Amino acid sequence: MPPHDAAPAPTTDPGPPDSLWRRIRRHPLARVGPGLITGVADDDPSGIATYSQAGAQFGLNMLWTMPLCYPLMSAVQLMCAQIGRVTGRGLAANIKLAFPPAVLRVVVVLLLVANTLNIAADVAAMGEVGEMVTGLDRHLMTLAVVLLTLGLQIWVPYHRYVMFLKWLTLSLLAYAAVLFTVHVPWGTVALRTVWPQFALNADSAAMVVAVFGTTISPYLFFWQASEEVEDMRRAGGTALVSADATVARSELRRIRWDTWSGMFYSDLSAWFIVLATAVTLHASGITNITTAAQAASALKPLAGQFAFLLFTIGLLGVGLIGVPVLAGSAAYAAAETMGWREGLEGTPRNERGFYGVIAISILLGLAIQYSPISPMKALFWSAVINGVVAVPLLAVITLLIAKPAVMGPYTGSRLLVGAGWLTTAIMGVAAACMLLPG
Repeated sequence: MPPHDAAPAPTTDPGPPDSLWRRIRRHPLARVGPGLITGVADDDPSGIATYSQAGAQFGLNMLWTMPLCYPLMSAVQLMCAQIGRVTGRGLAANIKLAFPPAVLRVVVVLLLVANTLNIAADVAAMGEVGEMVTGLDRHLMTLAVVLLTLGLQIWVPYHRYVMFLKWLTLSLLAYAAVLFTVHVPWGTVALRTVWPQFALNADSAAMVVAVFGTTISPYLFFWQASEEVEDMRRAGGTALVSADATVARSELRRIRWDTWSGMFYSDLSAWFIVLATAVTLHASGITNITTAAQAASALKPLAGQFAFLLFTIGLLGVGLIGVPVLAGSAAYAAAETMGWREGLEGTPRNERGFYGVIAISILLGLAIQYSPISPMKALFWSAVINGVVAVPLLAVITLLIAKPAVMGPYTGSRLLVGAGWLTTAIMGVAAACMLLPG
């Protein structure tokens, strides 16, 4: 037996007990699960553009969409999280086992196309905002954003990279801070959140469809299911279908809390964006916003330099979350479909196909900046494809959560399954409206 004063064996995490990394790992934010990142990724630059246009065009009368979206988006993401954690497989892997191969192939191909177009729109918005803040060329700023996000995903281990993403979620608080720089009629805001006043016509219907489409997006479904699996593997856990009942109940409680709180943060932040643009842009007669960068630029003369900086900080922060989530969800879906090794904790040497999809998705998004395709057209077609894919995918997810053959004794409750079918119906109507001419 070695003496008591013998030198301790080396550890895998060297450094003093009070090192920065140790303090970060002990922070309460480190214990938050995938729900927070998924929720914030929902408010990516493309989503910010949609919410900004809702506030600019309709003022306070689109605030009601956020309370309505909240239970629906939460139910869908909860189903995805439970499917991933209970089965120990991502969403694509479960679809592959439970449905004909053609179903999965069509969904994944459309997801890859939509995500790439969405990445193109997001990085273009970030480059445009970067140009406004630094004065450097927007294409140069877009390149910098792409290289940063790609480098982090490929070369930084997941357990460290995910902490970077969690801290970035705080950037959404910038939109709440904007409201401290302007006058807000809170009594009217509260009333319009539950009782809007607007004519139901083609324009208002299109905006409602756009809000639902950007809030309930297929890439978020794949991401949250796969991140539950990623966290399970890292913690050395097993799929809940074969776990102890006590462990299963504890994990399902954690997933419910994580998902509902993450979606609440996302939904509230979107509400703040609609409100901020309503009391600034709409109140000043600016009713047509096509990009998030244009919304930030329009805020500057109305609400001042500080409000402008807050808006741009929020946009850049959520963009650095949204782009990796878009690329990562595509990679998980493709890898599970093809049977490749996958996981952000791995290395490009071992998971070549998985990291190859991430790299190709982001680099294609960059290439679109130099093509005749405008970022706004990329965003439009991304929204159309997402709207089309969401409906059958929501039906598939709702069927999966109710299948004992997939979920064992942990099938979704009747309330959760009912919410899934209700969301499917609403998104079906939204998709039909989107595809109707004129």
